[in-house]
Amino acid sequence: MKDRDNTGTVSNIATKKQGVRKEPGISSPPSPLKKRLYSVPEAAMYLGRSIWSVRALIWNGELPHIRVGRRIHLDIIDLDQWVDKNKIRTFL
Repeated sequence: MKDRDNTGTVSNIATKKQGVRKEPGISSPPSPLKKRLYSVPEAAMYLGRSIWSVRALIWNGELPHIRVGRRIHLDIIDLDQWVDKNKIRTFL
């Protein structure tokens, strides 16, 4: 069955009735947890560098990493510490 809404567009009444019902007293799910471990591509995006430059930092021992099997993970705290360590402050 077709119906016209306030804007004049035709919509299907059946789809309007199939909305999501909320149970009383139940709120929306909490926000997802923030990640602590990042993959190499995610760490590269976080740092604003290429994937290969992040790999080079790992190979040169400049970035600590966690290896699980063949996967490499980087701790967000280590990434932040690397940024802080490599900041250059100039005094005028």
